[in-house]
Amino acid sequence: MPAVLVDEPLGIECSFSDGRRFRWTLKDDRCPVLARDLLAGLADLVYPHGSVDSPSTANIYRVGLLHMLSWMSDHGLAGGAAALTRGRLAEYWMCADRLRESTTRAMLASLDDVSGALEPGVRELVAGRPFHPTPRRVPLQPYTETEWARLIQTCRRITKEAHASHMAARVGAASGRDPRGGEWSEENLAWLMSRDGPMSEQMFADYVGGGVTQPRVSAACRLPEARAALFPGTDVAFAYRLLFGAYTGIVPDGIDDLGLADADWAGDAAILLGYVKGRAAAESSTLPPKAVRLLEQWLDHSALLRRFAEPKWAHALWIRVDRPDVGRPRAGRFDRGTKAAWVRRNGVTADDGAPLALHLHRIRVSWHSHRDRTAWHGSARATIDPNHSPAVEGDHYLTAATPAQRHAIESIIEDAQADLVRRAASPTVLTGEQTASLARDYPQLVARLELDDTAVAELVGGPRDVFVAACADQMSGLHGPKGKPCPARPWVCLLCPLAVFAPRHATNLLRLKAFFARQWRQLPKAHFMAVFGPYARRVDEVLGVLDRLDPTLLPRAAGHVADIDQEIPLRPEELTR
Repeated sequence: MPAVLVDEPLGIECSFSDGRRFRWTLKDDRCPVLARDLLAGLADLVYPHGSVDSPSTANIYRVGLLHMLSWMSDHGLAGGAAALTRGRLAEYWMCADRLRESTTRAMLASLDDVSGALEPGVRELVAGRPFHPTPRRVPLQPYTETEWARLIQTCRRITKEAHASHMAARVGAASGRDPRGGEWSEENLAWLMSRDGPMSEQMFADYVGGGVTQPRVSAACRLPEARAALFPGTDVAFAYRLLFGAYTGIVPDGIDDLGLADADWAGDAAILLGYVKGRAAAESSTLPPKAVRLLEQWLDHSALLRRFAEPKWAHALWIRVDRPDVGRPRAGRFDRGTKAAWVRRNGVTADDGAPLALHLHRIRVSWHSHRDRTAWHGSARATIDPNHSPAVEGDHYLTAATPAQRHAIESIIEDAQADLVRRAASPTVLTGEQTASLARDYPQLVARLELDDTAVAELVGGPRDVFVAACADQMSGLHGPKGKPCPARPWVCLLCPLAVFAPRHATNLLRLKAFFARQWRQLPKAHFMAVFGPYARRVDEVLGVLDRLDPTLLPRAAGHVADIDQEIPLRPEELTR
């Protein structure tokens, strides 16, 4: 389970898509019933059923929960969510800020979706407009052509010069020797640090020992240059990171958290890069050639530094010497101050001459903008011929010009409309195991399908049974080639106009309902509703009709349901975990 409600002591335990976990125990004993209700709502908001997919986001909901418990306790609420009144809840939200309102509103809505615990007036208030609406955000605009060119040229210059200095320092280190003999050359300094790692001035003094002489002072003065040549610092690593984002268009949080294991080499010149998108889940992308070359250069540039890094940093992609006075390698995200200082030190300016406002998401927006204007990559506006305008593309390729094309489009529309009508129709459920029942209750079905007495008897008696229903004509071609057995999956029969349901199908209907429940637990809400939502609603509808016919039928059938995949004819990709 992605999220588990813990009763003793009251709390919640969550696991997220990237493997991180969040466990929180409620130490506040105020409004315990309301606290449990809100935690139950929060559990259903955790990925994959909701958007809560990180400890930091879960902590935001925790703060909102504690604030609501404190306020409701001070105002005399003794029960849980079911005891909330519309006036009391509106008063709380008007006193709270936007973040606390949005989090508690989401938890209450999630709880009501699962349990229906809220009063009708409170449910209407929860589903209504917020008292503190989210401020309207202006979408990020791509950098202008000149700003983009200056930024890319600066990054390329920094990475090219730094890598050239690195290669020269490595060559010098190969010919150097221990500098304690008194030969304080650049080659000997490079030899020392390639053996012992990046050294601060204090570490260098401790290594040299003895009194401070002029040659040693000169060597110490050259130490920062030798260290910067051998080991990439923050400026160099950030330039590589910016250039990598400009070449790939990967989301910033995905780039910042990359590790060496995320790059899967497919041959000598192709890389499949796996990363985690913060608002979604794990994704992958095949890198373009220039991004592959840049990544190869960076791995070569940072390889020596990784030998001296702590285990927790050694496998991170953007490793660097962040504090020269300490001389220790580290990795992690680049903070806002680092970005602003990088822009100032390297003189990257906007079109108005001010320092460029560096926003990593604008890098991605600019990548999309430039990709759409690059002929070799294709265009989001004109996907067939980049030299055409959108109007010409529509006239040439999207307009149905011939009668045959118009007929094909109209047929697609008619099929879609017929499918909607079929889904809205009530299921055909027999009121008894008699032939007369079908002819009496569903004369339109008998007439439409042109069923004779033999076919009606087979439908009622069982020879035409499939998994969850009896099929009026398996060769009709409704879900496959006409004249061939129907290839539809078992749940498709629930919405098929040829399906006839009888009490003998109750056990398999309950098994299918249990399968839907297992799929619900492992799939995101949107995915489940798109794939199984209409069928899950229909199986409840059919079971409701059967229960009204015979209240003892479903309890008897439930005794034969083991809630395992082997009860249903499934393909390997449809099995639940």
